[in-house]
Amino acid sequence: MNNSTQTGTTLERLRREWAVMTFYERFEQTVALILSVVIAVIIVVSLVQLIQIVFSLLIIDAFNPLDHKIFQSVFGMIMTLLIAMEFKHSIVRVVLRRDSIIQVKTVILIGLIALSRKFVILDPDVSPAKVAALAGATLALGLTYWLLRERDDRIA
Repeated sequence: MNNSTQTGTTLERLRREWAVMTFYERFEQTVALILSVVIAVIIVVSLVQLIQIVFSLLIIDAFNPLDHKIFQSVFGMIMTLLIAMEFKHSIVRVVLRRDSIIQVKTVILIGLIALSRKFVILDPDVSPAKVAALAGATLALGLTYWLLRERDDRIA
């Protein structure tokens, strides 16, 4: 099945489901769709700004990826975009009626990505207590994600 046929099938399914939705389900779908569009705009604007910054660094400032501050800044921006894209993906799944409005696994995954970003942009002279706290939070979220995945695998 090609992509246009699959898209047509999805749209038909969404139209049929819209007819039997309650008022609140339609409200949720509308809000999720609007949020998806807003986040998409934010992602595009952020991507354009990231490209401008990297281009500026490459051309004007002689980009040195080994410079710790520049590395932190660029990869922090990239990770922020990845977080926004994962967030948008979770909202699109709601719009396509594949998931309910709140997905605990997705929230935990976004938290793990955000913590990973924090580790990337962490200053080298940060206190050991802060590193330990971030590591503990990462371990707790990772364990929770693993347990939820195991549960879902058993159910499937």
